[in-house]
Amino acid sequence: MTASTELAPGLTVGVWAIDPSHSEISFSVRHLMVSKVRGSFEKFAGTITVGDSVETSGVEATIEATSINTRDEGRDGHVRSGDFFDVENHPTWTFKATGVAAGGKGIQITGDLTVRGVTKSVVLDTEFLGVNNDPWGNTKAGFSATTTINRKDFGVEWNAPLETGGVLVGESVNIELEIQAALQK
Repeated sequence: MTASTELAPGLTVGVWAIDPSHSEISFSVRHLMVSKVRGSFEKFAGTITVGDSVETSGVEATIEATSINTRDEGRDGHVRSGDFFDVENHPTWTFKATGVAAGGKGIQITGDLTVRGVTKSVVLDTEFLGVNNDPWGNTKAGFSATTTINRKDFGVEWNAPLETGGVLVGESVNIELEIQAALQK
């Protein structure tokens, strides 16, 4: 989608299903105040509903918090615990768009993100990457989106002070989405 309210060339009105095998939801957060730890979620689903204009479009998605992967089993177990995500009580996160408008990288998607039972409004700065057909005749669209949240806003409070000052885990979490979606027929 372009910076106007018109749809981008090739983007068809309809429902587009997120293809998890060609998409990624990842994040990064400061660790020890000197580096970033990165991770991703392996299981998620969602739809992008493209309307006649940017403003009549929307997004809904779910993420299985249990599917976190930071390439360290011990850390993943701790993040799944009550100290962080509390997946026993909150196994799924949701996102539902409340507004879509031209802006930022092309599209600003405002929506309600629910993590650990807490819902907050976030803005995804989204870029439309184009449309193409795969060799099997499926129409696919690509999108990139970013946002930054404060984990404490969602009740993810755990931390440990460092001997030299500062804390073990930063508050700001950068979220990046690389999404490929298939037009549903």
